[in-house]
Amino acid sequence: MKIAIAGAGNVGRSIARELLENGHHVLLIDRDPKALKMDSVPSAEWLLADVCEITSLDNAKLDTCQVLIAATGDDKVNLVSSLLAKTEYGVPRVVARVNHPKNEWMFDASWGVDVAVSTPRIISAIVEEAVSVGDVVRLFQLRKGEASLVEITLPDSAKACGRTVEEVQLPENATLAAIVRDGQVIPPHSHDVYSAGDELIFIATAAAEDQLKSCFIA
Repeated sequence: MKIAIAGAGNVGRSIARELLENGHHVLLIDRDPKALKMDSVPSAEWLLADVCEITSLDNAKLDTCQVLIAATGDDKVNLVSSLLAKTEYGVPRVVARVNHPKNEWMFDASWGVDVAVSTPRIISAIVEEAVSVGDVVRLFQLRKGEASLVEITLPDSAKACGRTVEEVQLPENATLAAIVRDGQVIPPHSHDVYSAGDELIFIATAAAEDQLKSCFIA
């Protein structure tokens, strides 16, 4: 898969290394000559260009990319490059970095963003997931914010404990993706029995999130 990364700073280069190790073709784009540290990611393609300019994106052949990752330290640049990638070049998947939480509300389909990655939100979710038992914790937003990856850890008093997967009726637009038990990821089957301490991972819409707790806890 060909992936373009807007922003060749520490974040962009780190993402590039991971993707290259997974066998993808990576193009790093940055307008700052000082950011073009080619020796740091020698297997990547590099382009000195402004990702907010059509001419630059033409030179990057963005229409041949399956993914754009907008990873600069400037939210305005990330939004503009995301919009251009989606509307002008039809890039199927656009992932954008949110630098300032106050701007998170703009990172949606109207700006061409399929997935917004906010470091503060991710850290908060990890903390909540680690300490919350019996609450619905949103871990990550999926496709255009229409659904999210959410988690519930079952307390000892959960009404679902001792019941099978098929016995607990889920709300509409919610799917149980996995049960994490004793460090093991268990694909859910209809006759699996819920136990206290189980971490249940769901894909659910916002409306379904509100109903999940009542299905499992009280």
